[in-house]
Amino acid sequence: MSDETYPGDLRYHPEHDWARVDGDVATFGVTWFAQDALGEVVYYDPPAVGDTVTAGSSYGELESVKAVSDIIAPASGEVVEVNDAVSDTPELVNGDPYGGGWLIKVRLSDPAELDGLMDEAAYRAYLAGLNG
Repeated sequence: MSDETYPGDLRYHPEHDWARVDGDVATFGVTWFAQDALGEVVYYDPPAVGDTVTAGSSYGELESVKAVSDIIAPASGEVVEVNDAVSDTPELVNGDPYGGGWLIKVRLSDPAELDGLMDEAAYRAYLAGLNG
């Protein structure tokens, strides 16, 4: 398991998904909080390259020894790459959720959607609110 961290260069969705933006392409994954809540990830069901994802909607599933969880898209667009390494080695999500454990890359259809996501400080405050 990795240590709890929330990189400052990411944008965060309330469903504990993140986006790292590089031009018109964003990399999506799940946060440390999400992988910690799931426990050991044992299976990843990704979308296909060419599929369209919609902000706030499920685009795949992560299955752990405890539960199956939908993965929520933080923004909309076309899937341009899927991290096959996570399909082969799902526990990458637990060990490196912001690095080797990224899930998909999406060509953004509406980059302005990212303005509705939280920065690191807002996400940490959101998590603090969840914990009471």
